[in-house]
Amino acid sequence: MKYLGRLFAWIFAALVVLPVAWVMMSSLKSNQAILESPWLLPVPPQFNNFEKAIVAEDLGSAMIRSVLATALTMLFLMPIGSAAAYALARFKFRGNSFLLGLFSAGMLFPNLLAAVPLVMLMSKAGWDDSLFGLVTAYVAYSLAFTIFVMHGFFSSLPEELAEAAQIDGCGDGRAFLQVMLPLAKPGLIVVALFNGIGLWNEYNLAKVILLREKTLPVGLADLISQQQYAGEWGALYAGAVIVMLPVLIIYWLLKEKIQQAMLAGAIK
Repeated sequence: MKYLGRLFAWIFAALVVLPVAWVMMSSLKSNQAILESPWLLPVPPQFNNFEKAIVAEDLGSAMIRSVLATALTMLFLMPIGSAAAYALARFKFRGNSFLLGLFSAGMLFPNLLAAVPLVMLMSKAGWDDSLFGLVTAYVAYSLAFTIFVMHGFFSSLPEELAEAAQIDGCGDGRAFLQVMLPLAKPGLIVVALFNGIGLWNEYNLAKVILLREKTLPVGLADLISQQQYAGEWGALYAGAVIVMLPVLIIYWLLKEKIQQAMLAGAIK
């Protein structure tokens, strides 16, 4: 049974790693090499594919825009979502369960269904075609998941800790910031990871809110629509690598903390 489990683990790892490795190899090949020898190593590597991808759809500027949109969203989302989740978990008041259910139901609502009223609202507010408007929409749509997950972590923490902090002279805000929030660090890591990946790959809202500028997923989609007819397969794969490489690097650097956070969440 132990060897069977290892076999399934290796098969799953191969199903995940091999497509990523193949895309990376293809990004360094010429069009002819991709079509004639798709499984051979790129010799010599064609690094100019990345230049073609960046120049074709200005993916360099799109990446900077995606970094700013993701970072600014997380900057506002994490404090707001954590504070709201703590209030719903710690304080019992009329309508508490209804509000939590309302936020939870928000995860079931596809953001594309609200595209038309969202664009109209952004236009009236003067936030259309702006990074500020995109960040505002991102924060609003990410709050449901953030509150839902963080509520579970805060609910698992003993109330005696907050009460002990208040006995020592801490108010509700100070107890939240100095006692409860550090204890919910595993939840913060999980929420930041999943929200960050989702925001980095988000396409629908960026497409309808930003008209003249592009984020990286929108730029990659436009690159695919152009390069597949031009036959520049190497540039197309290079664009895919540009999108997924930052996420892979961040996960590799933080893999131990992420595993610890997921394990802590499972235990709780």
